[in-house]
Amino acid sequence: MSLMLKLLTISLISTSLVQAAATNKQIEYFLSKNFGSNPNIKSVDVSVQSKTKIKQMPKWDAFIVDVDAKLKNGKDVAQKMIWFSNGITITSELIDLKSGRPLKESVSPRFESKHYKDENLIYGDKNSKHKVVIFSDPLCPFCREYVPEAIKHMKKQPENFAIYYYHFPLESLHPAAVELTKAAILAEMQGKKDVVLKLYDVNVGGRERNVDKILREFNKVMGTKITQKDLQDPKVLKYFNQDKAIASDVMVSGTPTVFFDGQKDRSKKKYLGVK
Repeated sequence: MSLMLKLLTISLISTSLVQAAATNKQIEYFLSKNFGSNPNIKSVDVSVQSKTKIKQMPKWDAFIVDVDAKLKNGKDVAQKMIWFSNGITITSELIDLKSGRPLKESVSPRFESKHYKDENLIYGDKNSKHKVVIFSDPLCPFCREYVPEAIKHMKKQPENFAIYYYHFPLESLHPAAVELTKAAILAEMQGKKDVVLKLYDVNVGGRERNVDKILREFNKVMGTKITQKDLQDPKVLKYFNQDKAIASDVMVSGTPTVFFDGQKDRSKKKYLGVK
């Protein structure tokens, strides 16, 4: 559960909204009022980023909301959230009765032009026919199976695919991935070729915390001499944090996450349909 939802005492709230589709202003006012009533929150700003109809439930709308809060302990919280409303009720969760799947899975922010960064383009050209975005953790078992195969397939067709790669280490599951990611960023900055593909050949346990051991295995594969001190390079940290910020902005929470021409590709296989 997100920090913001923990700060909100209830996730399903009957409101006094009229029997009509809720407006952005109504959603912003209602959430601001309810978040603001929490004694741990000093101030909060809520803004609706987008509103979309839900195919499975025609009378309901999904709202992607930006929440920026200042807590009384001095911390700032910035988070994107999805809320649903039918004009009478607002809730953070809706489950499809037939499939049992959360309807949040069918609502996702677009990967917009501002998110495409030249430094994240690893193969192809930004003017290629299709843009494919991959968020990945190099120690995620599914990523290690999926990402190299997908990249190798697409890199053979630079006229068709611009491949953008964003580092998204899952620190709670694979703490070693954080250091591997920073090392990969530095290797890319040093001009090493095929860093992302080689990254998936590094043999390190996900729970490994010995940085020297992690870098020894990384350097062996990459042919580099990166040290712990090198990982603290401000340019590396800026790149690392920029990838995290973009992941947050498009609500990436797991790996691998794939976007195809701006839309989240839940099948992760749309690239295979390109002739």
